[in-house]
Amino acid sequence: MNLKRLTAIALAAATLAGCNRPDPVPAAPPPAVGVTQTLALPDFRRIVEQYGPAVVNISTAGVMKANLPQLPPIDVPMHGQGSGFVVSPDGLVLTNAHVVSGASEVTVKLTDRREFLARVLGADPITDVAVLRIDAKNLPTVRLGNPAELRPGDWVVAIGAPFGFENTVTAGVVSAKGRSLPGDGYVPFIQTDAAVNPGNSGGPLFNAAGEVVGINAQILSETGGYQGLSFAVPIDVAAKIERQILQRGRATHAQLGVMVQELTAPLARSFGLNQPDGALVARVVPKSAAAQAGLRAGDVILRVNEQPIVQSNDLPALIDKAEPGERLVLKVWRERQRIELRATLGEAKAGAPQLPAKFDRLGLSVSDGPDGVVVEDAGGLAARAGIQAGDIVLAVNGVPVRSAATLDRMLGARQTGPIALLVQRGDSALYLALAGH
Repeated sequence: MNLKRLTAIALAAATLAGCNRPDPVPAAPPPAVGVTQTLALPDFRRIVEQYGPAVVNISTAGVMKANLPQLPPIDVPMHGQGSGFVVSPDGLVLTNAHVVSGASEVTVKLTDRREFLARVLGADPITDVAVLRIDAKNLPTVRLGNPAELRPGDWVVAIGAPFGFENTVTAGVVSAKGRSLPGDGYVPFIQTDAAVNPGNSGGPLFNAAGEVVGINAQILSETGGYQGLSFAVPIDVAAKIERQILQRGRATHAQLGVMVQELTAPLARSFGLNQPDGALVARVVPKSAAAQAGLRAGDVILRVNEQPIVQSNDLPALIDKAEPGERLVLKVWRERQRIELRATLGEAKAGAPQLPAKFDRLGLSVSDGPDGVVVEDAGGLAARAGIQAGDIVLAVNGVPVRSAATLDRMLGARQTGPIALLVQRGDSALYLALAGH
């Protein structure tokens, strides 16, 4: 008997004292949902038994150029592995673009141990989605769901081949939605705490109903393994890429041509805004749709076609839902007043991202700026070394750096000791030691 019921009985007894006529005792109110009631766990076994056979293992082979000191480039064999899932009975498979990138041979292995050489119909590095075809019929398939219905706290299940362990099942919850990762501003990632490791890439993320809501694509880690953060490409984003590849042979993306940053409360007040809602324009790409529309650095984009922009990462995800050539109406805050601009979207070119590149193991996010390689964000090893946002990287171990791509290549090379970075900070230049990796 709960406390509320005991109180009700005590009050009724006091009321009835000295009376011969019994009155009914008022019933205790029902318990509040979510306080004293519990929800049943999803039937993970049913999900795995019903849809696990549609999850495939992918292995790749090819060659890559190796650059050794004082020697000409040489070809070395490369091998990789990942996961995927069947979306049509006639052999259509979805996976990550990075799983098949650079491969000359792609093999798909089913749960019944059959193996097929796959044809890559198309791969989109911007969203990290690839579409494969294998010569097979009557295959088991997954069922696609709606990522918009996901909420933080919802159960999810990942199936894949981490470290080559085939058909491994892990479960967790949705940690957040609409995450924008450095270098991946076009994708509103689903963040989960389901364990995902190398080899899981390209595998499906299921909701509690057994529907695929995402493609497991990335982890943020200082060790190279799972550390509690995994990210999946929403399946509606992947389905759009699949349709484009099947219809046109390639994926296309609209581009506005701005680099935006989060609008903090202090920044909002400095611009005369009551709420830190919107995307703050940090840079406008010359000759882009944004430049032609009249956007400037310091503008705050509040709405796009009456769709509110609450956080900065809302903007690139919304732009990518549009098509190149589409006209948009932008509501902008400039010099403490609202103005309206019109932009005709351009087309993003693969291989020339305008958003920062991310070096996960070092925690360093950079982009090409007018004065050099600009640090957009620093965490992990980079932050501990003293690197700050706004620093300009001038040299690595005494070798000048002129582009983010060059820095990526230099930091990606094997290091046997600390890395000496020469950075410019304001009017000063200083060396910082970054631990090897």
